[in-house]
Amino acid sequence: MPLYKRKPFDLVGKPEDLKPQELVFQIRFTKEIFRSYNEYLKRINFYRKRVWTCKATGKGNLTYEEALDSEEKASIRIQSIPIEYIAPVLRDVQFSMLNLKDLVNSIAAKLEGPFSEGAELYGRKDGRLHLCKVVKVVEGTHKTQYEVEWLRSSEKTLLNGDELTGKSLPFSKRVLKAFIKDSTCRSLPWVLHENLAKKHGIKTSPSGELNLKFSMQNGLLVCSRKRKKSEETPSDKEIKVYHRRNQLSSQLPWYSKIANGANENQEDQSIKYPIEDLLVQPSEEDRLLMERPNPCSDFNVPMGCVGDLLMVWDFCASFGRLLNLSPFSLEDFENSLCYRDSTPLLVVESYSALLHLLVKDNGKFSIVVENKKRKPKITQITWIEYLCDFMETFCTEDLSMHISTIKRGHYGILEISVKLAIFRELVAQALETDIVKEKLDEYIEERQALAAARRDEALDEGRKRREEKERRKSEANGKEVIQEKSNGKGNNSSGNSDNEQGDSKKNSKKRKVEVNTSIEDVNHASKRDIHKLMKNEVKESLEMKSVEERKEFLEQEIEKRVIRNNPLGKDRNYCRYLFFRRDGRIFVESSNSTQWGYYRTREELDALIGSLNTKGERERALKQQLQKFYNRICLGIEKRSEKTQATVEMEESLVRRSTRVRAPPNENRTLSFLKYANKWKDL
Repeated sequence: MPLYKRKPFDLVGKPEDLKPQELVFQIRFTKEIFRSYNEYLKRINFYRKRVWTCKATGKGNLTYEEALDSEEKASIRIQSIPIEYIAPVLRDVQFSMLNLKDLVNSIAAKLEGPFSEGAELYGRKDGRLHLCKVVKVVEGTHKTQYEVEWLRSSEKTLLNGDELTGKSLPFSKRVLKAFIKDSTCRSLPWVLHENLAKKHGIKTSPSGELNLKFSMQNGLLVCSRKRKKSEETPSDKEIKVYHRRNQLSSQLPWYSKIANGANENQEDQSIKYPIEDLLVQPSEEDRLLMERPNPCSDFNVPMGCVGDLLMVWDFCASFGRLLNLSPFSLEDFENSLCYRDSTPLLVVESYSALLHLLVKDNGKFSIVVENKKRKPKITQITWIEYLCDFMETFCTEDLSMHISTIKRGHYGILEISVKLAIFRELVAQALETDIVKEKLDEYIEERQALAAARRDEALDEGRKRREEKERRKSEANGKEVIQEKSNGKGNNSSGNSDNEQGDSKKNSKKRKVEVNTSIEDVNHASKRDIHKLMKNEVKESLEMKSVEERKEFLEQEIEKRVIRNNPLGKDRNYCRYLFFRRDGRIFVESSNSTQWGYYRTREELDALIGSLNTKGERERALKQQLQKFYNRICLGIEKRSEKTQATVEMEESLVRRSTRVRAPPNENRTLSFLKYANKWKDL
């Protein structure tokens, strides 16, 4: 069992009168059972602290479970010791007064020697080990020497025992150390477990000098000096404790006595929240939480493809300017992938933009295109050739088997999972291009400059508020601080006029130098210089705007520089919540990424926030993020609902047609993706 403060730790016993149908709390690795949740939580938090030590190896700073694993691994290593070595090792360990290191070394040296006649081993000669054979053992008064014969030269030499190395042990000293710790119940002197000592016929009581210092009581080794204290009767101990309690209680103030009396009947201290979400137990306060709404899951694509769908759409929307691809909605992209009659223009333009990026990067794909002598421009006719070249170069065999179908012009009949898998490979290769990496670096620098400008704006506002507060305070006290400052400036204006002129000349010179250096070293500018230039540009654009307009401008510009769409957080069941600003919905992903859903109304958002339990760590963090971006999420939801309502009103305003006349496909809202046109295409 693991040690706590170098001593064994007793586990909690099984509760009495435990009924078969009673609900209890059990710790997995100790099998302890608790009726009270507070006691269970207190004990498991104690086991998670790094205060435990492995009994077998002596490793410290471990949790209880880590110490158990270490002991289990050590016990497996201990089993490698042959049976014939166990009894001799245990006899040397019993009642030994050596420390662990010296004890291991002495046992190892004893097992390795002495050497007998005829034994072949290695002897030291001229600083090296050579194979030799013991011819004769010469017993001396102080030490034993060995006459050996070198096997290669047939010469004979007299060597000491420390100059010979013989057979090695079948186990290491580390295993021997673990075996000693596992076999003993105390150290200095080392005492074996009583059952283990009786099994191998080893004495369990000390003899000789140790018998005068130690004695056995109730199966434990006790120091004889403490025998007098241990021989005290229970009545004497109870009297001493009673007098001590009365003495301490008389010294306490009255309010501490009342507090102590009130706390005697309490079970445990209150739980400090937040804690692990799965450990939170329902209480009366949790009844006030709202019921969590069920997310919608009416996707047109298979449930396993929703993640790839969101990833590809978000990449195309985030890097639309770089790809020369005008934005499109998530519904249009989803419906275009599900369309089987033909290949929609939205899909063709998306493929063309991604393939054009790979060709322009001058990487592996551009070399393949040059070798096949393709036409330099990707059109609505040649995009299939480029796509097949890409699939032959980068895609796996599962995707490459569909190349023949695409070449025949039947892309629309492919499975949706295959279409999204091709898009996923294209996006993965696009992210590895130097063009995208440079754009990301540019976004990072711009975001840093915008964040610095926003920080400066906040500092200026704080400074203005402090100055206004000081001014009001001085006016209330009847002080004329402003007049005194103006008089001081007037008196010093003549003295500082020359300095001002000198400063103006210096500033003009500095400006000239800066202009010259910026023209000459624009290609060799450092990141700090670029950051300063971008920061100055941001400040110039903010000069003619009000405070609120500045804040909105900075927030909008930061949102435009998208680097990565991080999730808002996770709930109790490890479900992830993501918000896409361009779509206006909150998507929910299950912990195993097999199920997806979304929330699209403000009422569902409010119900979701009201259903999160702040006693759990994950749900508290998720609620904070939802409240932080509440206005932004609501704005996205409103924009989405307005667009939906506008399209519905437009359909209702159309002239009614006879049921016998079929409406053209462009007027159907579900086929709106067919009207897509790439307005950012590079002609």
